[in-house]
Amino acid sequence: MIVKEWCMYCGECSGVCPRGLIEVREIDIVFDKDQCKDCKICIKACPVKALEKED
Repeated sequence: MIVKEWCMYCGECSGVCPRGLIEVREIDIVFDKDQCKDCKICIKACPVKALEKED
């Protein structure tokens, strides 16, 4: 889950996703959660902690 109020759209999450599932656009993020293998690398890479695992 993306907390859009915190996101700076810096692209760190997109750059570390080993499956290339995150696309950062100017003011939006497109994420293919159906293909995600839950590695949490993107969550750890976010400098402002704008990514969270959905329950």
